[in-house]
Amino acid sequence: ITADLISRLAAEGVKASPKKALYYNNLLANTGCGQCADESWAVLVDQLDSNSLCIKPCSDGCSTGVAKLNNANDLQLYSAAVTANQVFIPENVLSEPHSQIPLPENAFCPFIVEPFVETADVQICRKEAHQLEEGGESSSEELKLSGESRWIEVTVGLVGKEGQMRALLPSITIREYGSILTLEEKFQGGTGINLTPPPTEVISDACIKTAQMRLELLASSLGLSGFARIDAFLHVDTAELIVIEVNSIPGLTPSTVLFQQAMAEDPPIFPEAFFRMIVDTVALDA
Repeated sequence: ITADLISRLAAEGVKASPKKALYYNNLLANTGCGQCADESWAVLVDQLDSNSLCIKPCSDGCSTGVAKLNNANDLQLYSAAVTANQVFIPENVLSEPHSQIPLPENAFCPFIVEPFVETADVQICRKEAHQLEEGGESSSEELKLSGESRWIEVTVGLVGKEGQMRALLPSITIREYGSILTLEEKFQGGTGINLTPPPTEVISDACIKTAQMRLELLASSLGLSGFARIDAFLHVDTAELIVIEVNSIPGLTPSTVLFQQAMAEDPPIFPEAFFRMIVDTVALDA
C-alpha cells in the first residue's frame, strides 16, 4: 500500500523501487537446486530490470539481513544461509567484498528483493599543503564524492501534525567497507560517521531544501503525524528521492540521528524541547 501511494508522487520527484517477494519455500528451492537458483535469478533480473539486486527481510527495519546480490550463486549462498538458520553470513562470502551480514532470527519471514542502487562513496580526504596555503583554510580535511553514481543514502526525521509535518535536515552515514551500511554504522553510537547536514561539498543547500519539501509532501500523502523517519536515496544534482523505508514509529535511543538533526536546526532544538514537541504533537492528534 505504501509503495502504491509513493508511486503517485513520481511526477514530484519521489518514487519507490519496484519490489518482488521471496518466501521460505523459494529460498529452500534455491538452496538445494542450482538450476532453480539460476532460473529464479533470471526472473528477478528481468522483472526488476537490474543486474544487481538488494535483498532484505520484510519484517526488519534496519540493516539486518541486507545484502547485495550480483549473480545466481550469490542468491543461492544467501538462501542457504537463511534456511540453515545461520546467525550471520561471514564477511566476503558473496561475490563482492562485504562485512559480516547478520541474519534475522525468523527465517520464515518474507524477503524483499529490489534493484540495487549504487551510491557514491563519501570520502574524507586530507588536503595537500599547497591547497591549504592557497585557500588560507584552517581545516586540513575535505569531503569528496567518488565513483560515477550521484546518489547518496540519507535519513531524515519529520515532526508535526498530520498534513503539516516538518522535515529536519538530512543525515548521511559514511560507510567504511562494502556497498551497504552495517548495522553498527547505522545505529550504534560512536561507530558510524554521521554528517548532519551533509556538507555543501556533497550536496547543495538548494537540493537539501527541495528534498525536504518533497519529503513533507510524502508525509502528507501517507498521512503521517507525530514524528517519523524516512530513509531514502537522494540524487545530489536533482534532489530526486527513491524511498527505502518509512518508519512511522522510529526509535529514540541516544544513538538516533534525529537528535542530531534537531540540534542542527536554526535555532537548534535541544533534546528536551524535541521530546516536548513530539509529545505535544502526539497529544494533539490523539
